[in-house]
Amino acid sequence: MVYNSGMDTKGQVLSLALKEGQISSGQVAHAMKISRQYAQRILRSLVHEGFLIKLGSTKAASYVLPKHAGKVQWKFSKRFKRQNLVEHEVMEDIEGRAQFRESLPENIRSIFEYGFSEMLNNAIEHSQSKNVHVETEKKEHCLAFCVNDFGVGVFRNVMKKRGLKSELEAVQDLLKGKTTTQPKAHSGEGIFFTSKVADIFSLESFGFKLTFDNTIHDVFFEEVKPAKRGTKVFFQIADSAERHLNDVFKEYQSDPEEYAFDKTEIQIRLYTMGTIHISRSQARRVLAGLEKFRSIVLDFDRVPNVGQAFADEIFRVFQNKYPDIRIIPINMNEAVRFMVERAGK
Repeated sequence: MVYNSGMDTKGQVLSLALKEGQISSGQVAHAMKISRQYAQRILRSLVHEGFLIKLGSTKAASYVLPKHAGKVQWKFSKRFKRQNLVEHEVMEDIEGRAQFRESLPENIRSIFEYGFSEMLNNAIEHSQSKNVHVETEKKEHCLAFCVNDFGVGVFRNVMKKRGLKSELEAVQDLLKGKTTTQPKAHSGEGIFFTSKVADIFSLESFGFKLTFDNTIHDVFFEEVKPAKRGTKVFFQIADSAERHLNDVFKEYQSDPEEYAFDKTEIQIRLYTMGTIHISRSQARRVLAGLEKFRSIVLDFDRVPNVGQAFADEIFRVFQNKYPDIRIIPINMNEAVRFMVERAGK
């Protein structure tokens, strides 16, 4: 839309917004040779009428046309004292500055709010850190957040509370879901589902990093230097992603009518590093805690072979002990399939 020189004051402001993409009260005042207070009054009226969207706090606010809101880039960065911190109040602070509701599709907003709230709550409840640093950023085509604490560390905390021997074992438990160090207060589902709804999701703590890259459907666990004290969580999703939060939840429900998280997926290759899966002890490590689920998907992608004892422990011993649990093996090569089918007979 193009406005001529004879248009009314509001029309001139909208014309300026169309030309510049993003405007401030100072720009309006300068361009129209009016006071800043009068410019702010006009802008407030246009926001109230739905012609403009306000971005940022009052002192540093900018304004855009609704059709441009999704293209605006912004960044929020703030350090909070952990004690008495409430995650929904931080989320409201971010949304108030960034106008989530007007600038993002509903499905992306829901996913972001869920992941951010779960990860900030983890830092508040578990990290024992004095401070928590929060950063959110809207880039041209994606939305990201980082929650950084300086406390006990996610992998070490799980190791200590669950009596595990290594960070890798802690990761293995986290990947199953329902793993929490405070079972009376938490279900342990936050990390599991946040890792499923993101495009990229990572946990970094004391020299170890777990990364989920859902754009290529892969998981990575590595040692990194320098070692980061505490836990750093990173989350990223494309603003054009089509997935919906409820659809992801339903993927891990055996019966969608019951609204219960009772299905999980295990990547077998993460349970040994560089060797084939041959022993009953390896199988028991895979199976630890899985009796909580009604349906278990075992992904054998990039697993070259399994031993008779490994397969027998899962597909005969465990299955006989828990006959109501459904075990679904996928991505098996011929060698693995032979052992699995033999054990199930």
